Amino acid sequence: MSSPYRLAVVGTGGIAGLHAGQLRDHLQGRIELVAAVDPDAERLEAFKEQFGVERGYASIEELLANETLDLVDLCTPPVAHAPGAIAALEAGVGVVCEKPPALSLEEFDAVAAAASASTADFALISQHRFGSAAERVRSMMASGVLGRLAVAKCDTLWYRPEEYFAVEWRGRWETEGGGPTMGHGIHQIDTLLSLVGPWSEVVATAHRHRRITNTEDVSHAIVTLESGASVVITNSLLSPREVSQIRLDFDNATVELDHLYGYGDDDWSVYPIDDAAEEVNRAWAGEPRGKSSGHYAQFLRIADALDGKAAPPVTVEDARRTLELLAAIYASAFTGKRVRAGEIDPTSPFYQRMDGTGAPWPDRK
Repeated sequence: MSSPYRLAVVGTGGIAGLHAGQLRDHLQGRIELVAAVDPDAERLEAFKEQFGVERGYASIEELLANETLDLVDLCTPPVAHAPGAIAALEAGVGVVCEKPPALSLEEFDAVAAAASASTADFALISQHRFGSAAERVRSMMASGVLGRLAVAKCDTLWYRPEEYFAVEWRGRWETEGGGPTMGHGIHQIDTLLSLVGPWSEVVATAHRHRRITNTEDVSHAIVTLESGASVVITNSLLSPREVSQIRLDFDNATVELDHLYGYGDDDWSVYPIDDAAEEVNRAWAGEPRGKSSGHYAQFLRIADALDGKAAPPVTVEDARRTLELLAAIYASAFTGKRVRAGEIDPTSPFYQRMDGTGAPWPDRK
């Protein structure tokens, strides 16, 4: 049996604890957590004690100078994602990065360039791609049993109270990159694109209705896919009954996902038309089954990819496709124009910043 892959967590806040717990509970012998990084010494020591980590460092530069690693797991605030990824890739260390991968397309393209020049790979955490039900839906789509997609919706209706934004870096374009479109809806939007394929154009609005932020607290978008199907997307942090939903209306069936922060097989439903019911229900009763979405599911795939010397999922190309749609949502919302895939190039202000030349409301933070 090969030695476990050596991983260090960078940033020891709440999401790092979730990652570390799932590595401990599900991937012992495959991935070993050997070090952690946090400039807050008290928080670092608490994390080390909780998860039995021997060594800690104040910066990623100190970590890379002192450890032999296979992976760094970037769990920092978004502003540190791109610099951390570039530092690790230049050191020949693979990167697993929490969402969003960068604050802008410009930052992300710098990460992509570092990955292209590196012996290591970049992978974005997109844990909802990897549940067995999503894999089964993709298989059913590929087989043709569902027919063609016509209409879809993708909703991230969450609630974050005012005190959530008291954290200094939240609600600021310069440190978080955006509001619920960028930091929350990205989970469902990425899962959607992994199911339905590339997008071609978007018309959107964004609003700051309630929260003391510089970013939006609600956005809406109508997206046309390359296939011709249309999707309505809503991202909100003002919704007391929280839910994450994807609905896909095919010629032969409706497929629905209704969950919050992660799903199992029972969170999906399929409603076939009468003429296709037998075939659709037979396919839906097939395999794979029994695997919930979650970080451990993606880390398992990452370990398998490293075993086979392949690029881990989700790739630079996958990550950029999702990030480009987010940039296009902001660009359409703030300019009032339809935005097509590929239009946001280095000449666009929305390439450098998600808010482009500025949001249509004054800063509150």
